[in-house]
Amino acid sequence: MAINHRKCAKEIFDCLGGKENIVSITHCATRLRLVVAEYDKVNMEHMEKVDGIKGIFRNNGQIQLIIGTGSVEKVYEEFLKINKHALVNKKTILEKMMQLLGNIFIPIVPAIVAAGLMMGCLDVLQTVSTTFAGSDWCDILSLFANTAFLFLPILIAISAAKVFGGNIYLAAIIGIIMVHPSLINAWDVGKMASTEIPTWNIWFLRIRQIGYQGHVIPVVLVVWLMSKLEKQLHKRIPEVVDLFVTPLCTVVVGGFLALGIIGPIFSSAENSIVHLTEYLIAGGNKLGSMIMGTIYPVTVVTGVHHMYNVVETGMLAKGLNTWMPIVSAANVAQAAACLAVGMKAKNGKTKAVAIPSAISAALGITEPAIFGVNLRLIKPFLCSMIGGGIGAFVAAALHVGATSYGVSGILGFLITWGFMFQYGITILVAFASSFVLTWVVWNENPQESDALSVENILDVVQPEAAAERKREKVIYAPVKGTIIRREDFSDPIFASGVLGEGVGIEPETGMIVAPLDGMVTSVTDSLHALGISGPQGMRVLIQVGVDTVNMKGEGFQLFVTEGEQVRAGQKLLKFDMNKIHEAGYSTVTAVLVTNSEEYESCTVEKTGHTEVMEKLITVQ
Repeated sequence: MAINHRKCAKEIFDCLGGKENIVSITHCATRLRLVVAEYDKVNMEHMEKVDGIKGIFRNNGQIQLIIGTGSVEKVYEEFLKINKHALVNKKTILEKMMQLLGNIFIPIVPAIVAAGLMMGCLDVLQTVSTTFAGSDWCDILSLFANTAFLFLPILIAISAAKVFGGNIYLAAIIGIIMVHPSLINAWDVGKMASTEIPTWNIWFLRIRQIGYQGHVIPVVLVVWLMSKLEKQLHKRIPEVVDLFVTPLCTVVVGGFLALGIIGPIFSSAENSIVHLTEYLIAGGNKLGSMIMGTIYPVTVVTGVHHMYNVVETGMLAKGLNTWMPIVSAANVAQAAACLAVGMKAKNGKTKAVAIPSAISAALGITEPAIFGVNLRLIKPFLCSMIGGGIGAFVAAALHVGATSYGVSGILGFLITWGFMFQYGITILVAFASSFVLTWVVWNENPQESDALSVENILDVVQPEAAAERKREKVIYAPVKGTIIRREDFSDPIFASGVLGEGVGIEPETGMIVAPLDGMVTSVTDSLHALGISGPQGMRVLIQVGVDTVNMKGEGFQLFVTEGEQVRAGQKLLKFDMNKIHEAGYSTVTAVLVTNSEEYESCTVEKTGHTEVMEKLITVQ
C-alpha cells in the first residue's frame, strides 16, 4: 500500500520537538537524515509508529529514518513545505541550467577546441601571407576547421539527446534539418533583404527558408521537447506499430518546431539585438559600449552573435569598425577567465580543458571557453562579463577602430594598424580585470572540476543483448570487486534486509555502470547513490560507501540525470576511492533490490570475486 507522503512528513515533524529543535535535514537514496539540537525532545516512541518509516537508526549525531527509494525524496519535499526553517542546500534554477548546458557541451569540447585553434592559426597565416590565402592548402584546412562550427547544431543535438534520454539518431536528423544545405546559411541572412528570403506557407506557419548555423539554445530546446514527445509516444503507441510511428511523428513534429516556431523566435530576437547594438554604440558611446561588451558572451550562448556582421558592414561603409574592439575585449576576457581557472585548478582534467580553450578564445573562438569551462562554473563567466565590459569602455574612450572584420582578440592587431597602442591597452585591461576577478572569486570545487571530464561518453550495448536482459530480469555487477553478503554489511540497516535483498561489493575500480536496462528514478544531491527502475517494476538501489552522504558530492561524478533511460553497462557514476578512504569511510557499494518482497525469489548468483557486468542477482 502506497504511503501518504504528506501525512508521513507531518507526523515526523510533530515528533521532533518543534522547528527550533531542527538543525538540518537531508536525505540519501533511502533515508531521511535529521540533526536536532536536543535529542531528548524527540518523541521516538511515536515516530517508530509513523506509517512509511521502515526503521529508525541513530548514528554520528543523526537520526536516520529508513523510508526507501522512490518515497524518501517525496517525504523530504513535503517536510520542507511544512518546515521552511529546515537547512538545505539546493541548486538554483540558474545553476541547474548552467549544469545542463555544461553536460551537453562537455562531450563535444574536444571537437570545437580543435576547430577553434585551427581557425585561429589559419586567420594568422591568411593575413600575413597572401600566397597562402589563395592556396589549396588554405582551402582544405579551412574546410577542416569550419566543419565543427558549420554543423554545430548536429553535434549539440546528439549530445543533448543523450542528456535528455532521447534517440540520438532522431536528434541528429533534427540537427541536420536546422543546417540543411537547401536552407540559406545563417551567416548570409544578414546580407539579404527580408523580401529576398524565400518562405514556405504551411497552414498558419510562414516558415522562412533559413538555416541555424551557430545556434545553440534553439536546438537544445527542440531536442528537449522532441525527447519528451518520443518518451510519451513509446508509452502510448502499440508495440506492433511503435517502431515506425514514433520516429515518424517525432521527426515531423521536431522539424516543424525547429523551423516553424522555436527557430523564428530566435531569428526575431537577432534582429532586435542588432538594432539595440547599433543604438547603444552609436557615436562611440562609452556606456553603451560597456553594456554590449558585458552582454556579448550571452549572445554567443544564444547563438545570435553571427548577426553582428551586419553592424560591422554598416560601420565600414561609413568609416571605421568600432564594434570589433568591443568584441575583442569580451573575447579576451573569456580567455583570461578560462586561463585563470586552468592555472588555479589542481584537477588535471580541468587544466586539460581550460588551457587549450583559453588559447582558442584569445584567438577569437570563444565557444570552447564559454561552454566547456566558464559558463559551467558560472563565476568565471560572470567575471569575464565584467572584464569584457571594462575593456569595451576603454576601447570606446580611446576611440579604437578597425579597418576590416572577421578576426578579433590577439589577431585583431592585424586590422587595427592605426590604433595598435590603444588596442593593446584595451585587450590588456580586459584581460587583467577578468583574470584577477576570476582568480579572487573562483575557488575550485572538486565536484565541478570532475564534471569537466571529457569521459562523459555513453556506452551503447547490442540490442539483442538488451532484449535478453529484459527477459531474464537479471542484475549484473555494476563494478569490479569482491562480493560481500548482505548480512555482513557494516551498516546494520543494509545488513538487516529492511531495504531489500542484495549484496555489497568491495570495489577495485572507481566506476559504476548500470546493472540493468531501465530508467534513473532518483539521484541523491550528494551523488553517492541512485535508484534505477528496471523491467516489470524492479527497483534497484546502488549506493557507494557507508555514510558517504556526508562527503556532499566531493569525489563523485555523475554521468546521468534523473529520468534518463540507461542501458546495462552504461557509465553511471565515478568516484574517487582514495578520497573516500581519506575521509574515513568505507567504499563498499550496496546493490539492492528495494522491492524484493514483491517477488517470489531474489537469488544471489555470484560469490567471491566478480568482474564488471557478470551475472550477480536474478529475480523471479
